[in-house]
Amino acid sequence: MLAEDFYFKTLSTEDLWKRYCGFLELSAPEFLAIQRTLLEEELRLAADSLLGRKILGKRPPRTVEEFRATVPFTTYQDYEPYLSEKREDALAVRPHTWCHSAGRSGKFKWVPHSKEHMDKVARNCIASVILSSASRRGEIRLAPGLKILTMLPQAPYTTGSLFAHLGERFTFQRIPTPELVEGLPFGEQMARAFEQALRDGFDIAGAIASILVRMGQQMSSQAGRSHKVSTRLLHPKVLLRLLRGWIKSRAQHRPVYPKDLWNPKGIIAGGLDMSIYVKEIEKYWGVPPLDIYASTEAVILGMQSWNKNYITFLPDSAFLEFLPYTPHENRPKHEETVLIDQLKENHLYEVILTQFHGMPLMRYRQGDVIRVTGIGEQESGTLLPQIEVRRKVGEEINLAGMCNLDERAIWRAIADSGLRYVDWTAFKEYDSNTAFLRLIIELKEPVPAAEVSSRVDSALRKIDPDYNDIDRYFSSNPVKTTLIAEGSFARYSMAKVREGADLAWLKPKHIEPTRESLNQLLDMGGVKEAE
Repeated sequence: MLAEDFYFKTLSTEDLWKRYCGFLELSAPEFLAIQRTLLEEELRLAADSLLGRKILGKRPPRTVEEFRATVPFTTYQDYEPYLSEKREDALAVRPHTWCHSAGRSGKFKWVPHSKEHMDKVARNCIASVILSSASRRGEIRLAPGLKILTMLPQAPYTTGSLFAHLGERFTFQRIPTPELVEGLPFGEQMARAFEQALRDGFDIAGAIASILVRMGQQMSSQAGRSHKVSTRLLHPKVLLRLLRGWIKSRAQHRPVYPKDLWNPKGIIAGGLDMSIYVKEIEKYWGVPPLDIYASTEAVILGMQSWNKNYITFLPDSAFLEFLPYTPHENRPKHEETVLIDQLKENHLYEVILTQFHGMPLMRYRQGDVIRVTGIGEQESGTLLPQIEVRRKVGEEINLAGMCNLDERAIWRAIADSGLRYVDWTAFKEYDSNTAFLRLIIELKEPVPAAEVSSRVDSALRKIDPDYNDIDRYFSSNPVKTTLIAEGSFARYSMAKVREGADLAWLKPKHIEPTRESLNQLLDMGGVKEAE
């Protein structure tokens, strides 16, 4: 019997809830007590390792206070080439797993994780499964043997490594099976996952938010069209599922949605686009998604409660410090961080983390900026600060020195504008001495560029109070739009696939893309209209 299966066999429902979801009921002092114990263990383990001596110095700190007072911030460059070459001799403890990032910075970041940490990751993954399917405190609607649809990159990507280790601790059927998709491009992996899910069904889905929406849109737009059917879909179970879905959708006088084919207990997703897509995911899939905060460096840092509002940090994923964040400020001194009991509502903070269990990353700047939405949450009874992930450090567009528009705000504004679009990218541009927001967007419908700018401007005024006051500095709309030809983003992605680019580079960055990627995008179809 696997380790986590044992608890489901022996514990009561209440005790299971405490084991997996008890972090939601911690007070800030209880949270910090766990953090302190684990950090002091980390300092003892790391002190004699090669990387530990490099970061901690000749006189390693022994307490949290000494650690925060004497150890400088670090970035991934401080650990090169040890981690990129997987130099285990430089570590205090032999790692159980090596994960790599999506390559957002241009190349992979390899990060080691201990067996103890990955065991906690498995437990916290089970917590996310429980919370995704719960509608009240204490509700547990799963057991060993459930089916999990994972529309996510395979190991050694962090998400794939997470589910691989979960399988060592908890019995579940993974759809698609790793053997089915090994070596296939990501798009083909998703096609195989869809086909296997049609045959076998699933209980929980873990996916990128935009993929869930895209599947719903494609399914509804293809309803009633004649198209080629894969022979793999000509299975009695698949045909029966498709027939039932068609009957259900016809009864409600609408196209077929994923919820007509499946009845998921829960959906787990993540990313900056989650807040934009929540309503559409629920519309297509029938349940609201659970947002998790994940990173290569810590795997799972936090997740929403059963009511799917805001994210609560986990106490045992990493030691957490928070650096008050002001865009474009100079690099702060190391003693300027606060801990979780000092966070303030509506303030922005950069997350600084330290790995546990002898792993090397200490006072590490992974570049995430969060906003504290509140201290505690009444409905769920959570006492800890509630947060949302806003952006990466430096990824914002400053206008007139008074407002900073990040990816989340612009994405929200485009979604709220009612425009039907494929994708977009944006950057700051200058006209004489005036800076404005240049929006490059591919639409699914004909709308004049000036109207696009007007709609996005109106939506931004409702989203960002600072932007709403921008008329004092601008005599005209600070949003300028360039419309690009249909299929431009798809052609760009296909070109990147042919170049062998990684998943993170299959489309330009949403905020301040490189000049090279922007030119390549514009070359894919050309400009239809520009202000």
